[in-house]
Amino acid sequence: MQPKTTAPQRLDWEEDGESRSARWRSESGNPPPKRLVTGHDQMTADHAYRLACEGTAILWRGDFQNARQLLQAMARRIDNKPRKPKKPAAEGSPVDAFNLHRLAQSQRARTLAMLILPLDEQYAIPLRRAPNVREACEEAYGPPSDEASVVSLREVLGLIGAHEWRKKGVEIAALGGRIHPYYGVFSPVRGEYVDLVANQPLPSRELAFDIGTGTGVLAAVLARRGVERVVATEIDARALACARENIARLGLDAQVDVVETSLFPDGRAPLIVCNPPWLPARPSAAIEHAIYDPDSRMLRGFLDGLAAHLTPGGEGWLILSDFAEHLGLRTRAQLQEWIDAAGLKVDGRIDIKPHHPRATDKTDPLHAARSAEVTSLWRLVAA
Repeated sequence: MQPKTTAPQRLDWEEDGESRSARWRSESGNPPPKRLVTGHDQMTADHAYRLACEGTAILWRGDFQNARQLLQAMARRIDNKPRKPKKPAAEGSPVDAFNLHRLAQSQRARTLAMLILPLDEQYAIPLRRAPNVREACEEAYGPPSDEASVVSLREVLGLIGAHEWRKKGVEIAALGGRIHPYYGVFSPVRGEYVDLVANQPLPSRELAFDIGTGTGVLAAVLARRGVERVVATEIDARALACARENIARLGLDAQVDVVETSLFPDGRAPLIVCNPPWLPARPSAAIEHAIYDPDSRMLRGFLDGLAAHLTPGGEGWLILSDFAEHLGLRTRAQLQEWIDAAGLKVDGRIDIKPHHPRATDKTDPLHAARSAEVTSLWRLVAA
C-alpha cells in the first residue's frame, strides 16, 4: 500500500529575537522537536548529550566538522552508558532480547537525531567546512523546492553514505557486475540469498516473476541465467526507480520488465521468486520496510497467491531466513501451516549459512540467534 501524501511538517523556533520557520525533514518519521536551542563550537559533548536526552534539539550554527565530532562524542556516551545487569538465561527469552535491542536502538537514534542542521533552498548546508550534499539530498528528497529546511546531522550522514554506495555499487559475483542501491532500498550486501537463486536449477527459462524486486538484483540474476522474460514487481517508488536503473545499467531491458503492482503481476509463470522481509515486526520508520514485515503480511500474501499464479508444474522459490524463528517471532510449524493452508507443498529446500560479520560478533546482543541463523530457498509447488 502506498503511503498517504501529507503536508510537509514544519519546525518553528525563536532565534536572535526573531521567529523563524523551516520545513522539517525526517526519513525516520520523527516529529519536529518541541524544544530547540542553537549550538556553537564551544558547546561541550556533555552539555549536548544532556540536552538531547531531555528532548531538546540543537540547531547547529558552528563548524560542520565540529558537529560530526560532537555527534561521535554523544554516541560514545550512549554506547558506554552503564547497563543494568543482564537477567539470568532462564529469565530472559530471545524475543525479550530482540525487543530490548530494538528499544535501545530506537532510543539511541532519537537521542542522536537531536543534533540538527540547516539546509538552504538548494540543499546547501550554510556552515563552515560543510560538504556539498545537493546530489545526496536530491536522491532522497527529490528536486529542491525553493524552501529552507532542517534535518538531523545523523540523517545527513546517512544520505552521504547512501550516495557513495549508489555511485560505487555492490559487486554481485553472479551478475559479473554491480547493483547500485538507492537510499532507502535494501542493499544486497548479504550475498547468500543471491547465491541461492544463482545456483538452484531452473524449472524453466521461459518466464519468471520476481515479487518485491527491491534493487532488481534477483530479477537480474534470473535474466543473466538465461530466463527469456522476467517480470519484476514493486510498489515502493524509490525501489521502482532503483530497479529500473539497475536493469538498464546491466543491459537487461529486453529481458526484464519492472512493473508497479502489489505482489503478483497478471498471469501465471513457471517460476515465481520472492525474498520478503525476514522479520515479522513493526517498522519504526519507513526506511525499515525492507527488513520488517508486520504480521508477516507480505510473506503470507505471497504464499496465499502463489498457487493461483503458477503454471502447471511450476515452482515458487521463497527465500527466507530462519532468524525470526531463533528470536521467537515465528515458529517453523507456523510457517508450515501457512504453506499448507495456501494449497502448497514443499518440494525441496536448500540451506546456506550467512557469512556477514555480525554472525560471528559475540558482543552483539542477538549473537545467539545470528550465529544459529540459516537462509533457505524453499521450493514450493501446488499441492
